[in-house]
Amino acid sequence: MILVESLVVYKNKAAVVNEIGEKLDITVLGGETIRVRDKDLLLLHEGPASIAALEKELHGDVKGTWDLLEDETVSLRELAELIFGEWTAAAAWNAYLLLKDGLYFSGSIEEVRRRDPASVASEEEKRARKKVEAAERRAFLARLADGSVEPEQDTSFLQELEVFALGKSNRSRLLREAGKPETPIQAHKLLLSTGFWDIRTNPHPSRFGIDKYSASAPVDPPPLAHDGRLDLRHLKAFAIDNVWTDDPDDAVSIEGDVIWVHVADPAVSVMPGSPADEEASGRGATLYLPEGPCRMLRPDILPFFALGLDKNSPALSFKMTLNPDGSIAATEIFSSIVAVTKISYAQADASSDPDMQALFDFAACNQKRRLAASAVILHFPEVHIAVSDSDITIEEIPSYRSAAMVRECMLLAGEGAATWAIQRQLAFPFVTQEAGDFPNSRLPGLAGFYQLRRCMRSRVVSTKPGAHQGLGLTQYAQVTSPLRRYTDLLAHQQIRAALCGQKPLDTEAVQLRLGIADAGASALIRAERASKLHWTCVYLSDKKDSLWQGVILEQKNNGFVVFIPALGLETLVITRTKHALNDQIPITLQSVKIPELEFNFTTAL
Repeated sequence: MILVESLVVYKNKAAVVNEIGEKLDITVLGGETIRVRDKDLLLLHEGPASIAALEKELHGDVKGTWDLLEDETVSLRELAELIFGEWTAAAAWNAYLLLKDGLYFSGSIEEVRRRDPASVASEEEKRARKKVEAAERRAFLARLADGSVEPEQDTSFLQELEVFALGKSNRSRLLREAGKPETPIQAHKLLLSTGFWDIRTNPHPSRFGIDKYSASAPVDPPPLAHDGRLDLRHLKAFAIDNVWTDDPDDAVSIEGDVIWVHVADPAVSVMPGSPADEEASGRGATLYLPEGPCRMLRPDILPFFALGLDKNSPALSFKMTLNPDGSIAATEIFSSIVAVTKISYAQADASSDPDMQALFDFAACNQKRRLAASAVILHFPEVHIAVSDSDITIEEIPSYRSAAMVRECMLLAGEGAATWAIQRQLAFPFVTQEAGDFPNSRLPGLAGFYQLRRCMRSRVVSTKPGAHQGLGLTQYAQVTSPLRRYTDLLAHQQIRAALCGQKPLDTEAVQLRLGIADAGASALIRAERASKLHWTCVYLSDKKDSLWQGVILEQKNNGFVVFIPALGLETLVITRTKHALNDQIPITLQSVKIPELEFNFTTAL
């Protein structure tokens, strides 16, 4: 029965009862007085008890009592009397603490049992190890605070921090204990300051859940026999791309009023639902990092499927017959065999081949047709960032006429494929985009392209066809990069099923795959963007006070958004100097913060 001055337990804390009524007034060890219900209390001792007595430490023969009990069961009162030689409130509380501690005793206040020797020994070893670990942790935190961390000595603690910096854990006990902000950026800073990471370490793909390796699921080579494939080796087929590209997956040909777009054909081997298909859909696309690609499909298939790496290439060929105005009169799709010549954009621009010139003429006509339909074409300078073991290079990508030509051919193939799929009521990954909310008066130059880009709506990939207003097309799908984008591979799988008389995936199955691929591709885009910023930071890290040319894109607050063509970088420059949009201004690099992906430039005027 609970009386005034009884010893009770409330939420695992000792308390003394001061007053009994509808609720009990108690003082908890530590001094807090509260009112509680009696059913929330555990009675330990009828009293008299006092907070002062409970605060005193009692000493007794704990180990001797444990030896004595063996298989005997006792009450908490008997345990207290054996250990402390008395049954007082203080003895009751100390015996209860020993029971709850669980090293030597277990059970309840009615039935206390001793733990067996093996369990006690194991627990003692565990506690001793924890004590040592706690001491080591305190010593590491002290070294971290005074900057004397030794990476070789402190590897285990730094690896714990690394897990958080890489986004593989949501919390960091170390940062909390060190009194630091619990953010991956802070972890990155510490790993750099301790020398455990160097500035080249790129944590960003991992933070978006992407491991930096290519797909591993097996993919069979294409069948050796070309039976059933349309032989198009008589056509001049050009795979035109950047010089560093090693996975060309499209090529173009022209025959009078017919444009051919030949596309790599991995769908002949990557079946829907296969391990390779599931791995590719989870990735969404190939991740192109400055330090190297992480491919959607395993790299060893490139010699079989990439166009122009072998004398003969299996392909899925899109034949678009054109009207006089450049629009598509008819689209046919064939499983084909082609002989492809791989050339660079610079080589294509310099070519005097009549077919190449005819392709340039087509591209100009198709671009004119799309612009008449309110297409938006943005011309922003781009750079190529390459990372080797010893060097980082950032080079501006020239504006090639052949790059625009290839773009127009790829858009034509996407337009034709979408129409072909609609005519056959085929579940298909259509790409749509609503018209942007563009201003009546558009700015000229790069500032104008920046203005338009900010006004454009996000594109949508779904099984519902519709207009792509940004491209000026009434229907569109991406079909020309099945080695690089999963949606293109999915489109090829659907086309092949229709061509072969097989049952294609239904709308629900296609939409499910699109959802999975979209999540993966979204993470890839963020990882790629952050990685490029990271390597740009590293590239600039030893270039303090270097001079760069920037172009004014927009006035913002007390500065300007400036684009640096040589770096492909947009940054905010704070200045009170007046400038007009599109003005070229010299700017100076003041500082770089690699973990934060931040740059600070000031005007050099």
